Amino acid sequence: MSWLPLAHALAARQDLPVPAWLFAWGASIVLIVSFFALAAAWRKPRFERQHWRALGAGFSRAAVSMPVQAVCGLVGVTLLGVAVYAGLRGTEAPDRNFALTFFFVTTWLGFPFFSALLGDIFRPFNPWRAFGRVAGGAFRLVAGQRPAHLAYPERLGRWPAAVGLLAVVWLEIVYGSSGGVAVGLDPHAAGVAALVYSGYTLAMMALFGVETWCERGEVFSVYFGMFSRLGAFGVEDGRLGRRRMLSASTSWATIPGSAAVVIASIATTSFDGAQEGAFKGAIESVFESLADAGLGLNTALRLTDTIFIALCFAGVALVYLLGVRGMRTVQGAPSLAKLRDGFAHTLIPIALAYLVAHYFSLFVFQEQAQFGYLLSDPLGTATTDLFGTANSGIDFTLLSANAIWYVQVGALVFGHVLGLVLAHDRAVAYWSDYRQAARSQYWMLAVMVAFTCFGLYLLSVSNG
Repeated sequence: MSWLPLAHALAARQDLPVPAWLFAWGASIVLIVSFFALAAAWRKPRFERQHWRALGAGFSRAAVSMPVQAVCGLVGVTLLGVAVYAGLRGTEAPDRNFALTFFFVTTWLGFPFFSALLGDIFRPFNPWRAFGRVAGGAFRLVAGQRPAHLAYPERLGRWPAAVGLLAVVWLEIVYGSSGGVAVGLDPHAAGVAALVYSGYTLAMMALFGVETWCERGEVFSVYFGMFSRLGAFGVEDGRLGRRRMLSASTSWATIPGSAAVVIASIATTSFDGAQEGAFKGAIESVFESLADAGLGLNTALRLTDTIFIALCFAGVALVYLLGVRGMRTVQGAPSLAKLRDGFAHTLIPIALAYLVAHYFSLFVFQEQAQFGYLLSDPLGTATTDLFGTANSGIDFTLLSANAIWYVQVGALVFGHVLGLVLAHDRAVAYWSDYRQAARSQYWMLAVMVAFTCFGLYLLSVSNG
């Protein structure tokens, strides 16, 4: 999130208390020990069924009732409107404008974190879903029938959401780059992008239906909903209930393109963490070559970053597909396509771990700004003080550098262990012989170790 001035403060880290290579070695040991523990004790699948239970007839129905959804939808539409207005009419200073922090920190980072804990909390607040449902209801009221929608192409699946996820990150960290003259996404550009996306989303909802598009094509619904599958709360048949943690993730990747969504999440986070660290030299070299070839500085830098995002996506996909192909060699393995789709959900905890590791401190610090001076003066013009907090600041002493590092390492290790657990659970569901199931997971263990070491390497280079 290079547009934030506090990124420079976060980059001024102390020396790491323990060498990064030692953390990588220790993390690998944890994964190996976890692997053998699972192979010895975990012989039947435990997450293939959710074991869902309603929280209570009255509360569970009231929590998802139409009045509650209407209020939540109104809040979502209002916040989107404020953010767009701030982007279009507010200050161009990125650190003083409500829009950028709301779009790229509070929403883009906050919903994944809290969805993994509380379930799909974005769904009732989704402003486009709320608007689409109101428009659909108005159409039924006037026409006396439901609007006719096109049949959604099954093979298209969640690919629009995967491409959209890459586009959102590209807008923030690639389009926001400007050749070293000034770094940061323009708030006005963010406001225009939000309007364009709103028009596109509402058009797709009109064509294919609100719920269909939210399930498959709407970037934020798909992305946040993916992380919500890790949580213990979910809605079934209009009632809120509890389920076994992680269990809902096992059915998430049944729609084509789901694997691309989670791979895109890992790849874009990796690129954002590596562009000023591990990839810096290579990016500068390609950038200079393109600039020398006659491209403008902005064009050369954006093209360079686009190339490296694509390479990150291809690299993450390659590591995962190598693990899948390796499992295919084990006796009794299902088809390659079934393995590819069937194990995609095991990457969701890793995607969340990468988000926490790379953006935990940014979220903690910048939310002080969001609920302080930005909320009180959303336009950043110093002419309003709605809540009396326009002059508040950010307490950078809230987290020490060492505390941030330990959270980063802990998130990476814990996320990869969860991925290993989900992979083993799926293996014993696919192989009738638990010994063959354990043997197939040597490949996924290699994938998890590779992602863990890569994540720690990115952190150590960028933070060292």
